[in-house]
Amino acid sequence: MEKIGIICEYNPFHNGHLYHIKKIKSLYPGSLIVLVISTYFTQRGDVSLISKYNKTRIALSYGVDLVIEMPTLYSTNSADYFAKSAIEALNYANVDRIIFGSESDDINLLEKIVDAQNKGIDLKVKEELKKGENYPTALSKALGTTLQSNDILGISYIKNIQKINPLIKYETIKRTNSFNDIESDEEIVSAQNIREKLKNNLPISKYIPSYNESYINKVDMSKLFYLLKYKIFTDTHLDIYLGVDEGLENKLKKEIYRSQDLETLLERVKSKRYTTSRLKRMFIHILLGIEKKDMLIPNDAYRILGFSSKGRAYLKELNSEHLLYKTTGRIREIEIISSQIYYELTHDESYKEEFLNIPIKKQ
Repeated sequence: MEKIGIICEYNPFHNGHLYHIKKIKSLYPGSLIVLVISTYFTQRGDVSLISKYNKTRIALSYGVDLVIEMPTLYSTNSADYFAKSAIEALNYANVDRIIFGSESDDINLLEKIVDAQNKGIDLKVKEELKKGENYPTALSKALGTTLQSNDILGISYIKNIQKINPLIKYETIKRTNSFNDIESDEEIVSAQNIREKLKNNLPISKYIPSYNESYINKVDMSKLFYLLKYKIFTDTHLDIYLGVDEGLENKLKKEIYRSQDLETLLERVKSKRYTTSRLKRMFIHILLGIEKKDMLIPNDAYRILGFSSKGRAYLKELNSEHLLYKTTGRIREIEIISSQIYYELTHDESYKEEFLNIPIKKQ
């Protein structure tokens, strides 16, 4: 039985995600699909529209067999840390192959880029960063080619597979849409497109499978801003938090007084070097109290969020000390704080499941 790993945020789960699962099932009939899912907050610094428990329910209902949590510490981090955590978890699950979406759908190109990075192109990237470019732009300039978001993540996946377990195979499925396209009206559009439609109170049923739309939360962005504002006002050591670099704490202290909402604060603080996504991740780290030193904590245990009967049988056979129903320590503490802040922002009652440590079983 082929064990296939996938890595997703499901913010929200849409027709493209369902296509991904169906494509894997058609390519590898009878395979077991293992999903690593980000939790209450995402890699771009957004509040997830669906809680991790309801994302787990949706994934299991559409054919995933085993769902593993990517802790908030990593799911709100840069591409390399995000990818490292996901590949670690999938390696602990002993997957044979990882299949991810890609704009280029050119595995040879992605491998060449990884090889170029290994041979020193990172020095060119650092030169571009010193000029004030953000990381995606610096990488694209150093390589002489334009990269989109999923290809950048794909490069990080391949790089970490090579470091963690080179025996894991990997392949791509072509994305049929661009992350930045917020206008398309096709049946498969990006999650960003759907989020934009929700923001404008437009119907989205055409773009998502027929799961319970009540799983999709409305996020109270005003409350998010005021919670963040209070933290910035009252904390005298902002520079301890992950992402607050190079005197940025002084800029934050100054601009928070002049900003009435998150969008204004972002506009006042962002620059070529500090992209909107990078700043939003930093805001989440400040809000949740995620410190730079937290990144030094080794992590060798990942929580199981749910499984099908096939996934449960596989777990018993695997009997891994690295995949658990309950974890402890600082990473777990951050997860509990995240669940409580998430409830404040969404009033999603499923956050209570955070304290039960009972995996969701496919009905």
